[in-house]
Amino acid sequence: MKRTLFRTRIKFCGMTRPGDVRLAGELGVDAVGFVFAHGSPRRIDPEEARAMRTALSPLVSPVAVFRNNDGDEVRDVVRRVRPTLLQFHGGEEDAFCRSFGLPYIKAVAMGAGSGDGVVDLIALRVRYAGASGFLFDSHGAGEAPGEGRTFDWKRLRPSIETPFFVSGGLTPDNAFDAAYGTLPWGVDVSSGIESAPGLKDGDLMRRFVEEVRRADCKELKEEGE
Repeated sequence: MKRTLFRTRIKFCGMTRPGDVRLAGELGVDAVGFVFAHGSPRRIDPEEARAMRTALSPLVSPVAVFRNNDGDEVRDVVRRVRPTLLQFHGGEEDAFCRSFGLPYIKAVAMGAGSGDGVVDLIALRVRYAGASGFLFDSHGAGEAPGEGRTFDWKRLRPSIETPFFVSGGLTPDNAFDAAYGTLPWGVDVSSGIESAPGLKDGDLMRRFVEEVRRADCKELKEEGE
């Protein structure tokens, strides 16, 4: 399935510094993620995220990322940070995810214990009927994300009906292959554009965006042939 006049969305996740948020906007990134998951080296508190929100460029969406946080924590982040999208990486079910009155995407583990066949998007849509889309990450079932590993992208089939993001182990060196090979709604990167956990590298950020846009241009060229 090819996409006509479609642009791959880009999300930079695990932001911890206002300067990185500002540069993301200057590079044309669509969204930035603030991590509130316990145990993550990129975890920040709501007040830090609230302060960094002022560095957002117009039309860049703030995303709040959780992993098995309790409802009170999520509500506190929603109230103080005012994200436009929630992202859940744990064992949260649909009723919990949609109880906060904001759109959400659900992360799906693609590593150890997740099988090796093509992902059943229909089954996911049934289980998470309220989800705006899905994020396929390379961590194993029950593991924390952010380990910088990739998974077999052949398990994903392009889908316009169900927006999905590819994540896990993405870097400027494989961003083109991920975007061109899976035709996702978007790509999500964290460790692949860092010099250390939470500290983004400006050159890697620029290269990553360039490679995703190169994939878009190649696809657009082929659509016109």
